[in-house]
Order: sequence, then structure tokens, then C-alpha cells
Amino acid sequence: MSAEKDKDIEQKYQAENETADMPEEKQPGEPAEKADAGTAEENVAEEETTAGADKADGNAKLEEDFNKLRDDYIRLYAEMDNMKKRAQQENEKTIKFAVSSFAKELLGVADNLERAIAAMADNRDVCAELLKGVELTQNELTKAFEKFGIKRFNHKGEIFDPNFERVVQEVEDKKAKSGTILAELQAGYTIHDRILREAMVIVAK
Repeated sequence: MSAEKDKDIEQKYQAENETADMPEEKQPGEPAEKADAGTAEENVAEEETTAGADKADGNAKLEEDFNKLRDDYIRLYAEMDNMKKRAQQENEKTIKFAVSSFAKELLGVADNLERAIAAMADNRDVCAELLKGVELTQNELTKAFEKFGIKRFNHKGEIFDPNFERVVQEVEDKKAKSGTILAELQAGYTIHDRILREAMVIVAK
């Protein structure tokens, strides 16, 4: 009986030693859950980082597109404004100078009225009524000219300007400086500061 008891004690001792030598069993699911939790957190962090980067890239792209569209709009607006101004200027020029050809024809009438008045200057008493009528006609023509920007110029006594006058004769005149306009044979006219007809003049040598 004592031998069997000793045997049981020996077997129990061996079983305890074997149990002590065995590695501690992991609780079912515990390490896996901890590993899964860590992986999930890493995945979430990675997804947030990726989403943040994508959002930043998207915002940068939107800002770039916006700036490009704004620049295109500003450039297009400037071009349209310039086109509008050029068209307006061309239209104004067309209106201003549309009467140029017709006005040139009327300059002959103005010349004849002036000659008629000069011819009657010595007989004012005899031709008083006729002279008055011619002068009234000349005044009305002058008003019509001014309405359309047509003006007569007379640079007598000044140095002749080839842009305005054409020299048809040169005469000796010791009192005048060379190139000075001594007389005007045909009146010159401008239309809106542009030469309509140059004057024909006599200048000093």
C-alpha cells in the first residue's frame, strides 16, 4: 500500500513538473485580437494619410484650374475691350472723314465766292445788294464747313510748312526771311486736323 502511494505521489510530481515546463498557453483569440487591433489602427492611419494627401492634391488642382480660368478670362476680356475700342475708333474716323470727298468738291464753291467778293470790293456802292448776298452765302457755307470739322488756315507771314503748303512761286524780298509765306494763291483747308487741301503759296527766297 505504501509502495502504491509512493508511486502515485511520484506520478503526480512528474505531472506537475511537466506542466511547469510547458509554455504558458495563450488565451484563445487574445493575441490575434491585439494584432488585428494594431493592424486596423495602422490601416485607418494610412487611409487618413492617403485621404489627406488626395484632398491636398485635389485642392491644388482646383486652385490651378481656377487661376488658369481667371487668367484666360482676364486676357479675353482685355482683348474684347481692345477690339471694342478699335472698332469705335474706326467708326469715329469713318464718320469724321466720310464727307472728305464731298467737302473737296465744295472747296471750289468757296473759292469762287471769295473771288466774287474780291471782284466787287472796288464797287461796293454799285454792287451792295449783290455783295451782301454773296457774303451771306459764304457765311452759310463756312458754318456748314465748321459743322463737319472743316476749317480754313492761313499761314501768311510764317515760314512755309510742306505739310500744309505747296510753293508755286519764289520771289526776292529782302525784308522777309527765306521761306516766309508772302501771299496765298489758293486757300488751304483741314478736316478734323487732317489736311483736306494744301494751300498754294508764294514765298520769299
